[in-house]
Amino acid sequence: MDISKRIAEMKKQLGFADNVGMILVHNGTVRGWSRMDNKKTVVALEVTPDLEKIEAIRQDFLKRDGIFEIVTEAKTGRFQPGDDLLYLIVAGDIRENIKPVLAELLDRVKAEAITKKEIMAD
Repeated sequence: MDISKRIAEMKKQLGFADNVGMILVHNGTVRGWSRMDNKKTVVALEVTPDLEKIEAIRQDFLKRDGIFEIVTEAKTGRFQPGDDLLYLIVAGDIRENIKPVLAELLDRVKAEAITKKEIMAD
């Protein structure tokens, strides 16, 4: 995803200027070590997102006070450390409404809609 391009597209939506005072972005990447396995070296990560579940979660959060738009993109496949995996963009009125939505959205997507397998170095 080209984050700047997606934000520029969002800014063209009717009502953006009247309803958005903050945009927060999450750009998840493959980490080179395992947080689940004593920081062992990770050489690859296999990821399978449930795109329908991610969309259902996104729709739930769009109903929250002050939220104007949420964009999600989750990649599928095998990735190397440093590769981009998950993008979340949350736009809305004020930080008190936007910050918790990004945090909760991220936690739910990771817990409920993404399966991953770390491939370790020998």
